[in-house]
Amino acid sequence: MANKRAASKENQHPVVKKLKNDTPAKESPKKAGRKPKSEASEAVPTLKCKTGGGVVLTCGQGDTGQLGLGPDVMERKTFALVEDLDNVVEVVVGGMHTVCLTEDGKVYTWGCNDEGALGREAEGDSEFIPQTVNLPKKAVQISAGDSHSVALLEDGTVYAWGSFRDSHGSMGLKGEGIQKTPLKLESVSGIVKIASGADHFVMLTSRGNLLTAGCPEQGQLGRITQRSASRNARRGMSFLEPGEVPLKRKHIDDVFTGVYNTFISSKGSILAFGLNNYSQLGEADSEVQKSGNTCFFTPHLIKSLSDKKFTMLASGQHHSLALNSEGKIYAFGRHDYGRLGLKNVSEPVTEPTPIPSLQDKTITSIACGNCVSFAIDSEGVLYGWGMGNGYQLGNGKEDDILEPMKIEGKQLNNYTVLQVASGGQHSVILAKPKPN
Repeated sequence: MANKRAASKENQHPVVKKLKNDTPAKESPKKAGRKPKSEASEAVPTLKCKTGGGVVLTCGQGDTGQLGLGPDVMERKTFALVEDLDNVVEVVVGGMHTVCLTEDGKVYTWGCNDEGALGREAEGDSEFIPQTVNLPKKAVQISAGDSHSVALLEDGTVYAWGSFRDSHGSMGLKGEGIQKTPLKLESVSGIVKIASGADHFVMLTSRGNLLTAGCPEQGQLGRITQRSASRNARRGMSFLEPGEVPLKRKHIDDVFTGVYNTFISSKGSILAFGLNNYSQLGEADSEVQKSGNTCFFTPHLIKSLSDKKFTMLASGQHHSLALNSEGKIYAFGRHDYGRLGLKNVSEPVTEPTPIPSLQDKTITSIACGNCVSFAIDSEGVLYGWGMGNGYQLGNGKEDDILEPMKIEGKQLNNYTVLQVASGGQHSVILAKPKPN
């Protein structure tokens, strides 16, 4: 099957500037060995959506089936209902595929399957229709990257499928080729949260430890030195195996991923690692950057984000959003196409900056696509802004939106929005019908 993925200018792996003197601390990340049975019993992974099940609506490009609207729908300008999907509690998207989780623990996938991201046999029209993935127990959380998907089961075990990619191309899931069906990660247990970037994923344990796996080229694993962050390095592709991020006895409370980065929360402090070429980590003047590098390969305290009660972070390719405990939203990173929602900004924003037009709203959830942003307020209203190309914002137009706009549509107007997720070319929402 021909590969369907065509990289845009912003969808290519960024080149990491090399340090003149790359002398990081000795690399000794802990292996994700089997945990004692007591830890597995402590883990109680839970559903992210606490408001009951809903339905799924999608918009944007659908040429590889990622909309789930059938083989005749190649594009959708406004959000449309995906038929025969009920009681959905979580939606996530990859670059060109979609994954959803139902209240009874079933995982459905649809979209591009050229690298196994659907976790099931899918050819032709079956890529365009939601179908279940075979898992041994009920799933409670899901995540998705460009070409991979992950499911956290009710017993704290993790299954993954698909493939990671680096600047040289596909690496497979564990260096042994594409994984077309769910594979249990035998070395991990006691997991309570998962999240995915484009080509990496993270797992938070019940004891507050963080495990990462995938491509390390931009520092997004937080445990691989720059010298070793290549498949051609001495250790080969060992970074595809889950390993613990060394955090000096810090207890991790929460974790969030962007396309090429990871944020972690620990007792009010926010640390980050990964690509920072547009200050999308919220750091503009660190010693790392002064040395000419654009990536943090180890956890770095982000002072601009710490001690400000941020409860949720989201990142696209080059920009980020942050949400605090009072429901106020901030943006930082790359500014063009309006992705920050800061209408009059003409250069990258290096620190979290309030989005003026949403300060009178109580925001409950945020999400980023590659070059777009979304927010949901306490009334279940969806706002979107950023690049309009491909109808990914769901407002029926391809014009860029420079500040948050209420997203409306013939079908969407009948629903209260609970969750939103956005990938490279399409967006997906989880919603409930409005009461009559």
